[in-house]
Amino acid sequence: MHRRVVAIEEILGHHFENQRLIELALTHPSAVEGHSVGQNYERLEFLGDSIVGAIVATDLYERFPEMSEGELTRLKISLVSGPTLSEVARELGFGELIVFGDSEKGTGARGMRSALENVYEAVSGALYLDAGYDVTHDFVRRTLGPHISPDIAEQPISPKSRLQEATQRDLHVAPVYKLTGERGPAHAPTFEVAVLVDGKRVGRGTGTSKKQAESAAAADAIERLGYDDRPGKGADVS
Repeated sequence: MHRRVVAIEEILGHHFENQRLIELALTHPSAVEGHSVGQNYERLEFLGDSIVGAIVATDLYERFPEMSEGELTRLKISLVSGPTLSEVARELGFGELIVFGDSEKGTGARGMRSALENVYEAVSGALYLDAGYDVTHDFVRRTLGPHISPDIAEQPISPKSRLQEATQRDLHVAPVYKLTGERGPAHAPTFEVAVLVDGKRVGRGTGTSKKQAESAAAADAIERLGYDDRPGKGADVS
């Protein structure tokens, strides 16, 4: 683990005062099966997801003053989506530093992509706790900045983006995703997620990662609510 910590500190350009934070950020749940909550990257992933989202939202708001709310939403979601985060983490070399358990080894590219996405968020959370907002902001801007393309804002790119744009336009509220169930072993889990709009459940979904389940729940909500991609088209969820 010491070698991994030294390597990621070099990538980040930051020496951790609390090295336990970065150790946890690199630890896949499969490596600590049967241990108590908080022995892997999941809690830091939860924190990092919010931190990265806030940093990206602030930067886009300041950088593109002419963009509408919907365009900013689509651009933000493209940056904090699984494919982008996993690709950035791979380019940074995080893949060689993640600690996997035997049950996860050999599960293939899909498992690695999910792990890379989660570790990017967990590392951001660890950096925020150890170094503060400014250092974390610099890291996120340096690594995600090159992936910003205003062209992405021209059309919705994901079910979560379409649902969020529609509900914010019609109800001025954002969808809320809640994990409602998890089954299967740590190396091959299935997550169940519900999406709520204004406190009411409007969709459900399952997936092999939390974000995949959220996407499925958003797609279900879009179908149930009758939303489509035409501007101004809405549905009544009251």
